[in-house]
Amino acid sequence: MSEKQITIQPEESYKIIRNSVITAQSKVYTAVNSAMVQAYWEIGQEIHKACGENDRAEYGKKLLEYLSKQLTKEFGKGFTVTNLKYMRQFYRAFPNRHTLCDELSWSHYRLLMRIENEKAREFYLEESVESKWSVRQLEKQIGRFYYERLLASQDKESVANEIEVPEKVEPKNIIRDPYVLEFLGLEGKTSFYEKDLEQAIIDHLQKFLLELGRGFSFVARQQKITFDGRHFFIDLIFYNYILKCFVIIDLKLGDLTHQDLGQMQMYVNYYTREMMNEGDNPPIGIVLCADKSDQVVKYTLPEDNKQIFASKYKLYLPTEEEFKKELNLDNYVKKEDL
Repeated sequence: MSEKQITIQPEESYKIIRNSVITAQSKVYTAVNSAMVQAYWEIGQEIHKACGENDRAEYGKKLLEYLSKQLTKEFGKGFTVTNLKYMRQFYRAFPNRHTLCDELSWSHYRLLMRIENEKAREFYLEESVESKWSVRQLEKQIGRFYYERLLASQDKESVANEIEVPEKVEPKNIIRDPYVLEFLGLEGKTSFYEKDLEQAIIDHLQKFLLELGRGFSFVARQQKITFDGRHFFIDLIFYNYILKCFVIIDLKLGDLTHQDLGQMQMYVNYYTREMMNEGDNPPIGIVLCADKSDQVVKYTLPEDNKQIFASKYKLYLPTEEEFKKELNLDNYVKKEDL
């Protein structure tokens, strides 16, 4: 056999075979995971039927103990009384079997069923599937009050009726306030510059995209625009495929000023007139600042503003009390009866 007849190198063959194995393993895992979730739902349903709502009754306790003993004896670990209670809770949280998703693991559902608010639970389920969140990512987003921050950024009159993002998504329903950037590792540093903040975001771009939310992709940093012999540099450019528009982010270390908003307006105007592609929606701009006055934002931007936003960033993960104070959730949650 001549060398000319060898068209595929050993390394290339290995890569092809390796991809086939990984694909097969993924399919097997998905099938096994789906079957396990379905089985746990059926177990939970049967226990619920047998015990009813009063699981603390003597009959309920004895039934769980009996089932645990028999199942463990025949199938091994995994059927403790505590786990059987989780399965029953699983059924109660998701009584409609058709709402179960093959993409989510039992560990995902263990987190989801802890959420008492039904609307919040449904939201996190859908977002986990759409954004392909890992269990760890889901846990972080729940801990960061993703749902509550989204509520706080929406029109509160419409939130009372529904939390689901409508088919025609508006920028105000995507932009968060605040953004939590504890993964940048800047907390506790006595001094740093805007370029350091920007570099830290680039170094942790995947985590920053997760914090931004669904649909964001990175485009450029320090993009230079020039007109009348003047040069300007835009910190970060993203594109959101759900909003179908460019997203311009300008970083500010200190308190937000009206000049910052004016500069962002210029960037947005430039992108609107020079950079939009066919099918794009108007670009939006986010001034990401350490602090801001809502009144400065209110009286600087026009009343019908739909393109310029100001959001604070935090370099550490706030406590639950701090989050509620930041978003005024105590009054809001009570008002919306969530």
